[in-house]
Parts: sequence; structure tokens; C-alpha cells
Amino acid sequence: MTAVSTHVLDTGAGEPAADVPVELSRREPDGRWHILGTVRTDADGRCRDLPAVGDATAVVRLRFDVAAYRAARGETAFFPEVQVVFTTDPARPHHHVPLLLSPFGYSVYRGS
Repeated sequence: MTAVSTHVLDTGAGEPAADVPVELSRREPDGRWHILGTVRTDADGRCRDLPAVGDATAVVRLRFDVAAYRAARGETAFFPEVQVVFTTDPARPHHHVPLLLSPFGYSVYRGS
């Protein structure tokens, strides 16, 4: 089974982004998105319990609800959500895709 994990760092605040809603979806052959699960980042900014994606190559999406995170801090989100779409490879059973978040920008990368 292919696993996906992520963590969110708030680079503007210099700390992990806790309690960010994160949704993991898989794109079906008809182009529609099937939600596999929704979790929140823990105090360390990590999602440790996302569901497995499956055994085959898949196009998956991580959707981060930045607006909810910013609102809980009394802030307004310039980017209300971040969506990251990538392809899994069953030859590499673990895909870690972190999000670095700042008030007016973000970046993602394939981690280890």
C-alpha cells in the first residue's frame, strides 16, 4: 500500500502549524476526486494518520484549509487554501509532501 504523509510549518511564525484541516483525495478514472480522509495537523504540524492511497499508481491531492488555520489565529488568509496534486509511485511506498506556509506565499516539496 502506498502511504502519504505531510507536515505544515508556518515559516512566518517560525513554528509548526497546528490544527490545520488537511484532506487527502484520489482522482478517479472519470476525473472526479474521491476523498480518502480528512485529518488535522497535530501540535508538531504533522498528519500521522492519513489513509493509504492504494497499490497502483495514482494521482492524489492534499488540500490544506489555510483559511481555518489563519482564522483561529485571528488572521486573514491571502491564500485560503493550498491544493497540492502529485502522482504516487507504488515502487516508492511512502510519499512525504510538506507544506511551508507564510502569510503571502507557500512552497511544497517531496520530502523523505
